[in-house]
Amino acid sequence: MRENGFPKIQNLAHLYEYLPENQRIIVEVLRQFILENLPDDCREKISYNVPFFYGTKGICILWPSAVPRGGIQEGVLLGFWYGNRLSDPENYLTKGSNKQIFYKIFHSAEDIETEPLLKILTEAIRIDRMWKAN
Repeated sequence: MRENGFPKIQNLAHLYEYLPENQRIIVEVLRQFILENLPDDCREKISYNVPFFYGTKGICILWPSAVPRGGIQEGVLLGFWYGNRLSDPENYLTKGSNKQIFYKIFHSAEDIETEPLLKILTEAIRIDRMWKAN
């Protein structure tokens, strides 16, 4: 066991064992959406005990509040690793105190709006592709 009795997570099934049902559902809906819209050469791994999606570098991360050190008290955070580079004209993302990672917190699966989320994810992928070109 690690911090606050929370173990080192080995895989997604292991993570789901520790999540309250509401957070598990939100993570699964967001995860499926992300996987369906990521290019084939992008990958998912468990990093920092949570699902992390990357291409050339980090694209986004899902952080349920039940996992320690995420900085949120409720819901599931969808953070974009280079959120500070996203245009986000509708201010869909919260800037918070982190200068790089911008995020959206979801409190239920019904909060997930796919249209603005797809715009942000598409731009995050485009930015990730720019790292590959350099």
